[in-house]
Amino acid sequence: MKAVVQDRYGSPDVLELRDVDQPVPGDDEVLVRVRAAGLNAYDWHLMRGDPYVARLALGPRAPRARIRGRDFAGEVAAAGRNVRDLRPGDEVFGEVDGTFAEYVCVPDAWVERKPAALTFEQAATLPLAGNTALRGLRDLAGLRPGQQVLINGASGGVGTFAVQIAKALGAEVTGVCSTRNAELVRSLGADHVVDYTREDFTRGGRRYDVVLDLAAGHGISGLRRALTPTGTLVLGSGGSAGQFLGAPVLILQGVVLSPFVRQRLRPLIGPAPSKAVLAELRELADSGKLAPVIDRTYPLAEAPEAIRYLEEEHARGKVVVTV
Repeated sequence: MKAVVQDRYGSPDVLELRDVDQPVPGDDEVLVRVRAAGLNAYDWHLMRGDPYVARLALGPRAPRARIRGRDFAGEVAAAGRNVRDLRPGDEVFGEVDGTFAEYVCVPDAWVERKPAALTFEQAATLPLAGNTALRGLRDLAGLRPGQQVLINGASGGVGTFAVQIAKALGAEVTGVCSTRNAELVRSLGADHVVDYTREDFTRGGRRYDVVLDLAAGHGISGLRRALTPTGTLVLGSGGSAGQFLGAPVLILQGVVLSPFVRQRLRPLIGPAPSKAVLAELRELADSGKLAPVIDRTYPLAEAPEAIRYLEEEHARGKVVVTV
């Protein structure tokens, strides 16, 4: 089969389309014929081994998982003998390493039936970003109807889902984005939009019950100023490439400070894949409450260019590779 492989850390130039062996599913896995793969910041962070300290876990000279890609949507080609609810031909989506490929093996616990209302390309945008948004707002922040929430980075891959999920949870939503993305964020349901090129939300007078920070562009003190005295700050892992520690520094500061302040400071780091969360995202999509925003699509052979585009941080919503 064809797959996008890397042998060392670096720029998108280290990625190569190659012929590799097709994987064979284990007893608790399904083999999926990939139709589309959604891109995430996770992909280029892993490609570059960024932040550098992450290489201690990922691999010193190259990631141990050599095929890039994390999100997928496609069709079940084969199922292990312990898999009960999926059969060949079923349309599915989920999250696992190695999805920039024609086939991928996925643990049964990390795959679910695809939302009927979405195309393969749309469904492939949901797993990691949708999981991150849902876990951050509902599980970490405990967002409740009527609360005020600010989403910093509202036009990005996670942010576009976070705006919609916050509205589905009954919150009043403020989205922070650039001028060119303001109308997009409003169209997703945001009640208010802050243009960060003209206004610094950390220095305004408004206070929020929840701040979901997906951009890592402000310090802890500034983000706390935007909270109510007992509000919740959820710190995502956004940030630019080439940083030694990057966003983890901000997260670490929040973890250290949290026991000493009334406000709740919560890190949002790599929520684990979950069949239950995939089912919830499917229900939100099929009910019309969650609509993916796709900026661009690229064929599998152009996956390096897709990551390059995403890494330059110009994407509105999601970027997708079709297979």
